Amino acid sequence: MNQNAQPHYVPVFAAMLGLVSVQTGAAVGKTLFPLVGPEGVAALRLGIAAIVLFVCIRPRSIWRQVKLGELLGYGVMMGLMNLLIYRAFLYIPVGIAVSIEVIGPLGAALWSSRRRIDLLWIALSACGLVLLPWDSGQGGLDPRGVAFALAAALAWGLYVVLGSRVAIHGNQAVAGGMLIAAALAVPLGAAQAGTLLLEPRVMIVGLSVALLSSTFPFLLDIFAMRRLPASLFGVLLSASPAVAAIAGWLVLGERLSVTQCAGIVAIAGACVGSALVGAGRAGRVSSEVA
Repeated sequence: MNQNAQPHYVPVFAAMLGLVSVQTGAAVGKTLFPLVGPEGVAALRLGIAAIVLFVCIRPRSIWRQVKLGELLGYGVMMGLMNLLIYRAFLYIPVGIAVSIEVIGPLGAALWSSRRRIDLLWIALSACGLVLLPWDSGQGGLDPRGVAFALAAALAWGLYVVLGSRVAIHGNQAVAGGMLIAAALAVPLGAAQAGTLLLEPRVMIVGLSVALLSSTFPFLLDIFAMRRLPASLFGVLLSASPAVAAIAGWLVLGERLSVTQCAGIVAIAGACVGSALVGAGRAGRVSSEVA
C-alpha cells in the first residue's frame, strides 16, 4: 500500500500514540524521583535517547552544515526544558505542570501575531492559569513547581523558535540537538544521583522513559507530520495537558479538582484555537501567492 492509499486514520493514530507515549513516559519518570531525583531522570532520558538517535541516525554531517550557534541554542533549550519540567514535577502534579509548560509554544505562536482573535486565545490561556491553583488539596500549588513550569515554558518557546531555524536539516538536527541536550543534563544528573544511575532497576526504567518520551514519539511524529496537515497535527498536540493529567492519575494517582480540570481544558482550547486560526491564515496566504 502506498502512502496516498493509506487510511487517513493511521497518521492520526500515530500522532495520538506519540502524544500518549510522551506523557506516559513523563509520569513513569517521576516514579524514579525518590531514587535519582528529577535531574537524574532527565539525564537518563536524554542520555539514552541521544545514544539511540546517534546509532540510528549518525549525525556526522550536521556539524558542517548548520550554524553551530543555532544548533547549540536548540540543544541547550531541549535540555533545559526537560530539566526544568522534571523539577516542576517534583512539586506539582504532572498534568498541571504540562498545562503551564504548553504556554511556551503557544506564546511563541502568538508573539508576532497581529490578529484580534488571538486576544481570545491569550485570555483563555490566562483564565486556565488562574484556575489551576484552585482546590489542589494542599492549600494551593507549590510556588516552586509553578516557577519551574513557567521556566520550562520559556525554554519550550525558545526551543520552537530555534528548532524552526535548524529544521531544514531534519533528523540530523534532532540527533545533534539531543547530543547537546544530553551533554548538559547527564553531568547534572550524575552529580545528583551518582552511581545510582547505573543500578539495573534504574537503568531499565530509564530506558523505558527514554523510549516512551523521546525515541518512539520522535519516530511517530515524523511519520504523522509527513501525512497530516500542520493544522490537524497542531490540534492533536493541543491535547497534551489533558493526556498528561490522565497519565499522572493512572501512573501516579495524582487527582485534580473539577476546577483544575477546567483550567487544563481552557489552556488546551487556547492551543486548539491558535492552531486552527493560524493554519487557516497560512492557507489563505498560500492561495493569494499562488
